[in-house]
Amino acid sequence: MSSSSQTSPWRTEQEANEEAETNPELYQQLANLISSLPTSQGMSHQPIYRHDQGWHSSMVPMVGAMVADACFTARPSDIIIATLPKSGTTWIKSLLYATVHREEHPVDADDHPFHSISPHGCINFFEYQLYTRNKIPDLGKLPDPRLFATHLPFVSMPRSIAASGCKIVYVCRDPKDHLISQWDFANKFRVMNQLEPVSLEAAAELLCSGLSPFGPYWDHVLGYWREHLARPQQVLFFRYEEMQRDPAAHVRTLAEFVGRPFGAGEEEGGVVDAIVRLCSFEHMRGLEVTQSGKTDLVIGTVQNLSLIHI
Repeated sequence: MSSSSQTSPWRTEQEANEEAETNPELYQQLANLISSLPTSQGMSHQPIYRHDQGWHSSMVPMVGAMVADACFTARPSDIIIATLPKSGTTWIKSLLYATVHREEHPVDADDHPFHSISPHGCINFFEYQLYTRNKIPDLGKLPDPRLFATHLPFVSMPRSIAASGCKIVYVCRDPKDHLISQWDFANKFRVMNQLEPVSLEAAAELLCSGLSPFGPYWDHVLGYWREHLARPQQVLFFRYEEMQRDPAAHVRTLAEFVGRPFGAGEEEGGVVDAIVRLCSFEHMRGLEVTQSGKTDLVIGTVQNLSLIHI
């Protein structure tokens, strides 16, 4: 999903921000470009667009993804979470944040951020939360390691990510379960917009035809799988179902991968199990911030409970 800009991924963060500030028409230029692409109706209430790498998300997050490609400058210390929607995104965000920040935010502390901020407020999406308006976010002031998330396929990731050598954590989910969860989520938006729900049979046909918000399912999964095989030190590949069977082992693998392994004292003190409990579906679902809170995404304000719903 590269834009027409040939900006080098090697420029500095300051140069990227200066370019964006001196090009206030960037969003409109890209919106005009996307509006010329073929469209089709998917599961959601919004059309999806046919890009040269497959069908992709509705216009506004797609513009955000292209602006991120033009303006985001990755650091080698960055950590990027990548998933398809409804594939364990909230869970892996919470596990990563709790693991990376366990020193400044002990997992058993009463004032842990998760008690007041959802995982989506702790780790933002490029295309849904950061690059969503005409103002480019100032990410240069964030301390290392910076944590980000995306639903984009690997071929559409901001180009500076691959060039930087930063870490990518990908989670895939069984296509049948992904379909059911995505279908349920999409129908909530359809009902809110006074549209008829999509039948499960129609949703399955859309998925099998590749008419998904971020491209064909298998293209998305295999894109990251191949990168994992080629560069296992840079791209970690988790399977949602295996995470469910042994979450503690995956937390240890995650910590090793991002350069924050657990010490002997932490192991003896039960820190790994505490992270698993803190980030469990049952615990996160019961928090007040989940029950009554909302997250602002470029597609609208979404209830936190619907984002954690399996």
